[in-house]
Amino acid sequence: MTTRTLAADDTARAYETKAHRYFANPRVDFVERLPHDDTARILEVGCGTGATGVLAMARGRAGHYAGIELFPAAAEEAREVLSEVVVGDIERIELPWQPAAFDALILSEVLEHLVDPWAALEKLARVVRPGGLVLASSPNVAHWRVVRELALGRFQLADQGVFDRTHMRWFTPESYAEMFERAGFMVYEVAPVTPFSDRTRIISHLTGGRFDHLFMTQISIEAVRR
Repeated sequence: MTTRTLAADDTARAYETKAHRYFANPRVDFVERLPHDDTARILEVGCGTGATGVLAMARGRAGHYAGIELFPAAAEEAREVLSEVVVGDIERIELPWQPAAFDALILSEVLEHLVDPWAALEKLARVVRPGGLVLASSPNVAHWRVVRELALGRFQLADQGVFDRTHMRWFTPESYAEMFERAGFMVYEVAPVTPFSDRTRIISHLTGGRFDHLFMTQISIEAVRR
């Protein structure tokens, strides 16, 4: 049995403990950042039950919404509401679409679960048209609470958060952006998923943003395909 198979099996078992809402929460923030275009073709990796796609189509952000989902039960629900759904591991499947088939790509809390997210992102880049939008997010391992835990010698796995036991990789805002740049995207925004509080914004302003990485719980990337 290969290392990849072992990792996938362990991850699948860990996912069995997750509540249904893990697969069903729409990314409202991502949908709001999509252009108004009811003819757009959008691909979401890790589409869950299709909640984000439903919202995108309902708000006139997509006319065709495709998803890739690892878990069959969630994928079956997504098939009822999305244009098409491919079931499988993005690292192992062959993508069934032609190059530049999509206007936008969504990766919501996905890349941290992969063994080789760099290779997966390069593969996905091929099906995004030049100038196509990419929206992605992952936890930030450089957050001050994580740094504190590591300084205290702790790395306790959990059911959610940065130390989620299903995570295979960890990123800082800088390394996350570098991964997208390497895959052929031009990153033009790196920001927290949850906007900074007033107090944090003041700290950011006074320090010229040099320590913003310490206050991002999750990293949000907005980029375009070169």
